[in-house]
Amino acid sequence: MAEQDDWQREFDIGWADSAEHKEPSARARMLAARWKENPPAPLPFRADPTPVRGSRRSSWVSTVVVLGCVAAVIVLLGWAQMRSPY
Repeated sequence: MAEQDDWQREFDIGWADSAEHKEPSARARMLAARWKENPPAPLPFRADPTPVRGSRRSSWVSTVVVLGCVAAVIVLLGWAQMRSPY
């Protein structure tokens, strides 16, 4: 019975979560020390480094390609249905 109490005391996650002070992880301590000496530069949220040129043309080209493929499939299915004897 004493072994079970020791085991339960050693791995009691509720007790560990209720601790007043939690030590940061090794990575958090390393980054805090590094950033204290050399703070990181602020970065804009989802910054676009270079503007994309020709995006309007490419969207039209892709639309035409998709609609062309759909039309080709419709024509192919109609042709195959006409050729079948049933």
